[in-house]
Amino acid sequence: MNELEFLLKSSAEQFNIFLTPEQVHKFIMYKNMLLETNKKFNLTAITDEKDIILKHFIDCMSLVSFFDFNAIKNMIDIGSGAGFPAIPLKILLPDLPITIVDSLNKRINFLKDICRELSLENVECLHARAEVLGQNKEYREQFDMCTSRAVAYLPVLSEFCIPFVCKNGYFLAMKGPSNINEEIEATLPIISELGGAYEKTETYVVPTTNISHNIVFIKKIKDTPQKFPRTISKIKK
Repeated sequence: MNELEFLLKSSAEQFNIFLTPEQVHKFIMYKNMLLETNKKFNLTAITDEKDIILKHFIDCMSLVSFFDFNAIKNMIDIGSGAGFPAIPLKILLPDLPITIVDSLNKRINFLKDICRELSLENVECLHARAEVLGQNKEYREQFDMCTSRAVAYLPVLSEFCIPFVCKNGYFLAMKGPSNINEEIEATLPIISELGGAYEKTETYVVPTTNISHNIVFIKKIKDTPQKFPRTISKIKK
């Protein structure tokens, strides 16, 4: 086991996640493909190999420490970018059906390549805008969980994401350390309108770093009114 593989495995264990050799291999393949494709178009500003492992892969794995994924039958990841948190979660939970949504087709094509090369099955990669797809009955309120990581200000993000969640499901928003309480306070009215309820925030430190991040838990308690999500101009306004 080389230094990067040891860093990946030992850091995951701090979240009580014990990676198999196959999972370690897939994460390293993912890292290599990410760096190679990043030379052609921007997927991530993080290009140091150790930082990719810690600030992307391990950070995404944190979700498994705070939520029982055995309790859900499917999930959707909005604004996945280079595949975060969807692909790390899929590597950890190979039987979980995941739908990945991103507005840039280049990123979706990259994620399709990742799924093919890593033999990840039951992954749907969609080139779509969340505010449009959220009005599509095939996807609206069809998921036990919606995730999103570092995509938008929480009030805006909630309108993108909550319409996809079925009753009693969860929207988990992965957020940075700054102004999280202010964001939550600003989000409470729109969460209620969307049929959700703020439940809690879990704060954690990314292993071997001093980086503190937050996971905001929003539970879906009733159906989202049909007018949501609105057009992007109305959401931003």
